Amino acid sequence: QVQLVESGGDLVQPGGSLSLSCAASRIIFKLYTMAWFRQAPGNQRDLVAKITSGGDANYADSVKGRFTISRDNAKNTVSLRMNSLKPEDTAVYYCNANWTTLNYWGQGTQVTVSS
Repeated sequence: QVQLVESGGDLVQPGGSLSLSCAASRIIFKLYTMAWFRQAPGNQRDLVAKITSGGDANYADSVKGRFTISRDNAKNTVSLRMNSLKPEDTAVYYCNANWTTLNYWGQGTQVTVSS
């Protein structure tokens, strides 16, 4: 079955940087819009960034200028580079793949920003 496997979550100090990666299998990756969502305890799951099959990227206002999403269609991976991290960025980060009516989620990776 389809698998989205996230990696890279960690504990990082405020102001630090972290990169997340998501490896996809059993999908025609180049067709999918790929996205990163996050969910903090007690909150809903919110969109952080997405990148279309054509490479167009969009970001939540809260991360614009700090986070960068990218994709490698040859390796079936999508990455999220996070700079200038803040405590409010603490959450479980989920990878998402979407194409027409098909929608898949990864299992999530924990990012904690704390001193």
